[in-house]
Amino acid sequence: MNILTDNALMLQVKTGDLDRMSLLFERHNRALFGFLFHMTHRREASEDMVQNVFYRMLKYRHTFSADSNFTGWMYHIARNVLKDQVKKQGIANKYDHIDDHEESIPGGISADEHLVKKQSHYELYEAMRKLSDSDREILTLSRFQELKYTEIGEIMGITAGAAKVRVHRAVQELKQIYLKKELKTGTQ
Repeated sequence: MNILTDNALMLQVKTGDLDRMSLLFERHNRALFGFLFHMTHRREASEDMVQNVFYRMLKYRHTFSADSNFTGWMYHIARNVLKDQVKKQGIANKYDHIDDHEESIPGGISADEHLVKKQSHYELYEAMRKLSDSDREILTLSRFQELKYTEIGEIMGITAGAAKVRVHRAVQELKQIYLKKELKTGTQ
């Protein structure tokens, strides 16, 4: 079976074969949700924004060109949807408390292990929350979405080298925030 690339599918959507968008949705909706959820930490808003991204991809399909990178184009739209949502509802930098997302303890994991894991996630989210929006965004694209520096550069309108530098600086900033918290916790 001949598997079409994302670019080939999007070019078919551009020429009117709108059914191909469902394949792109299947391939990318989880990654988009992950990106948007890491940026907002709001499940319902992230789900709505994923739908909005695919709607805009259909609406603006005429802007996609044969030499475009589909992933970069998609995340560029996702960033715009996120910015619009932030303006509309002011959800930036507002993380739900970890207790709002109680999980059942999976079989075989002790309550202590579960608590440690949950605390680690909470501390990571708290440290991420303290980063600037641009640092949190670039770390999410790099570390959670596992995009290449060239793709991140295209999405953010910077060079791949600049993307690499910004990711490195954001990681260093996250480490500093985390270490400050560890020092505070250790001295109490």
